[in-house]
Amino acid sequence: MTIALWIVQWLLGALFVFAGGMKLILPLDKMTGPVPMPGSFLRFIGVAETLGGLGLILPGLFRIRTGLTPLAAGGLLIVMMGATVLNLVARDVGAAVVSVVVGLLLLFVLWGRMRRA
Repeated sequence: MTIALWIVQWLLGALFVFAGGMKLILPLDKMTGPVPMPGSFLRFIGVAETLGGLGLILPGLFRIRTGLTPLAAGGLLIVMMGATVLNLVARDVGAAVVSVVVGLLLLFVLWGRMRRA
């Protein structure tokens, strides 16, 4: 179980650090989607995703404040719930399914790390 949690945490951490980093680096005009959102909100989501991705990996890696990992998973779960709703509003069912799957993996990390804590 511990190995499965670590694998999922590393994969999700890499995903969110990459996705959040892209939202911080890319110019705002390149981040247009089917649902228009303010640029400052996109930057906020980028910061949240980047910090959440780091929060999935670093506490357990350094064995410092490991209770932050389930908090990071819970925060990213909220972000993915919002992403699912936005994808459904935009009628992008494929992206909504991906968001739900990522959310379920985050729920697995949240459950697994809360049990261990």
